[in-house]
Amino acid sequence: MNSRRLIVAATVLLCFAFLRAQEQPSRTLTLESAIKLALEMNPDLESSRLEVKFADARVQEAWGYALPVFDIQGRYARALKKPVFFLPDFANPGSGVIRPIEIGANHAIDVGLTARQILFNATVFVGVGAAQIYSQAAREMYAAKELETITNVRRAFYGYLMASEVREMMRANLRNAEENLRNAKILAAQGILSEYDELRAIVGYENLRPMVLEAENNAQLAKDGLRMAIGLGPTTDFTVDGSLLYARYPDDLMEIAPARMAESNPALRALRLQIDVSRAFMNAERSNYLPTITAFGNYQYQISKNDLRISPNDFVSSSQVGLTFSLNLYQGLQTNARVEQARVTMLKTEEQVEKLETNLRTAVHSSILKLKQTQQRIDAQAKTVEQAQRGYRIASTRFASGSGTQLEVNDAQLALTQAQLNRIQAIYDYLIASAELDQLLGRSPDNIVNTTD
Repeated sequence: MNSRRLIVAATVLLCFAFLRAQEQPSRTLTLESAIKLALEMNPDLESSRLEVKFADARVQEAWGYALPVFDIQGRYARALKKPVFFLPDFANPGSGVIRPIEIGANHAIDVGLTARQILFNATVFVGVGAAQIYSQAAREMYAAKELETITNVRRAFYGYLMASEVREMMRANLRNAEENLRNAKILAAQGILSEYDELRAIVGYENLRPMVLEAENNAQLAKDGLRMAIGLGPTTDFTVDGSLLYARYPDDLMEIAPARMAESNPALRALRLQIDVSRAFMNAERSNYLPTITAFGNYQYQISKNDLRISPNDFVSSSQVGLTFSLNLYQGLQTNARVEQARVTMLKTEEQVEKLETNLRTAVHSSILKLKQTQQRIDAQAKTVEQAQRGYRIASTRFASGSGTQLEVNDAQLALTQAQLNRIQAIYDYLIASAELDQLLGRSPDNIVNTTD
């Protein structure tokens, strides 16, 4: 009986929790909020953040080699058998007898403090500079990953808006076809419309139904793509607040785009910093030809006794300071080989920078051409949509009055659908080209807060 009550109670709780979850409103996302959410949740971006932290830790480590080092040591030793050294038997000189003499005590304790400070080591100083450059490069790579995330979200967001507009357009066309079919049946019942025209109206309506289903599926797939770009889980629901609006890209920015790209593209800036890192490594290897000078000092307390009755007065102190000097004379040409390897790495990086800059300039040129071409398409399609809408109204009116045919209505509907699709596609292409050009220029939309600093 108790088991049944537990099962009923658990079932009620589960149903209550399910109903509460169903009551929770879904999140509404604008383009700005979607990008900000992606910057917080995207796992690839989190990896770049960790890389920046790792680079900062490398800087701290490099500075640590240039700072003083303090060590404290302590030692206790119990002599199980004391060491000896041999001396002649002074009581019987000339006897030739050598006697062992014990030295030391049963117990020995010593405590010491040692300090070291590098005064000159070119490798250490070069390493600090290289670590700082590496940290800057990591931040540039983070900025590049952030811009990539923003672009991916914009692309997915615009894709969902386009799919949504196509879905709503197809639904509106289906309603128009349904209204047209209703008029056709009325005219056919009155004997005004031929059976062929009625069949054409039925076929036109039925042909639109699968197209509407396809548009709805495409909208759902685009929503899933947006969810993935943001980094949301598959069960997280949301609605999108926005529309596929045409916003012209600034003409003055397009004019200076190549120069802006060369100056602000974070991926290019990061690779340029890699040249400086490679040069620093080469200088670090060359510094092995130079000496290392280190200052040191130590202070020590020690005691040796045959028993453990120890007092502070039993300790004896000693101290010293000095300099150490070391210079490698020959390492079997290892230093030469490492210097040459670092030089080749630097030259390879320079070639990569030149290649990347060339590719980016080409990409900027292509993006600007896309913007200009799609802008012309948008201007042309705006007029085409107006003409197609007017043609459809004329065909529908003629058909309703009995002076037109169903073929005219179908043709007008098809022309209107194609014109609307072309305009939506042109606006989408323009927005995508804008997003790609922004990424190339290292630029975020004005309504988005950049977090790379």
